[in-house]
Amino acid sequence: MNPRVPRIALDATLASALALAASLACAQPQFGNPSPTAGSKTSQQANAAADTAMYQPVEYANRNKKGPALIVIPGEVKSNNATFTQKFTANNIADYAELELSSANFQVLERSNLGPALREFELAYNLGDPDQARKFLRMGKLKSTKYVVKFDILKTEQIAAAQSGFDGRAIGDMAALAGVFSGSWRGAQAGTVAGRGIGSVQSNEATSVWVIGMRYKIINAETTEQLAQGYTEEKMEIGATSQSVLGVSNSQKGGVGLDTMVQRLVQKSVWEIDSKYK
Repeated sequence: MNPRVPRIALDATLASALALAASLACAQPQFGNPSPTAGSKTSQQANAAADTAMYQPVEYANRNKKGPALIVIPGEVKSNNATFTQKFTANNIADYAELELSSANFQVLERSNLGPALREFELAYNLGDPDQARKFLRMGKLKSTKYVVKFDILKTEQIAAAQSGFDGRAIGDMAALAGVFSGSWRGAQAGTVAGRGIGSVQSNEATSVWVIGMRYKIINAETTEQLAQGYTEEKMEIGATSQSVLGVSNSQKGGVGLDTMVQRLVQKSVWEIDSKYK
């Protein structure tokens, strides 16, 4: 060691280097944005709207308390809405449920690791054969199961829609006629210019609101008796606006999508399960 360099200074330098390396190692990956409009006004508006629909983890009240072992079985999608039924299956909803129940510190047995036994159990349960279902719950990894949980979509319907707009062409025509009737060349010219300006104004706004409802059931894995159930609903709003004046136009549209709505409903249901049934 160089005698002219104090050991304390070396220790401080080493500690700073280690802290910097640790922070770099723990930093999340950063990705670029290849969009040609990145950073523009439209990009900022669209990203601000998208940020509100991003996944938000829930702080479950009893997440520090370890929950019992459970299995999530695919529920039912009882909606007749074609858009929803084409996009979602019961397995999609069960995947979201496994994610959130794990975040709430329940011991979730992965369906993919349980093999055909779980499929046989699902079939027996859905056919209303509790004795047969209990046989499968006494096999392998299923022995530790305390609860069987399922999530069903009971409602997806558009309950309200509203729209409004302004078309300046009629008022513009009236302004042009007023100029003609003024009896002067200058008045007619001014009326024509004003009419074209007013007639170029176009604006439209439309909003639709959907209600999506989810039910959860908790079943005793040993007796196959239903222990509890709950129901929750959320509104999904979709909107669009557009304006055009003198050839300059702008438009926006957006809203929370079906994927986000289902995930939020699962989060609300899991929050209630975590609060009441741990």
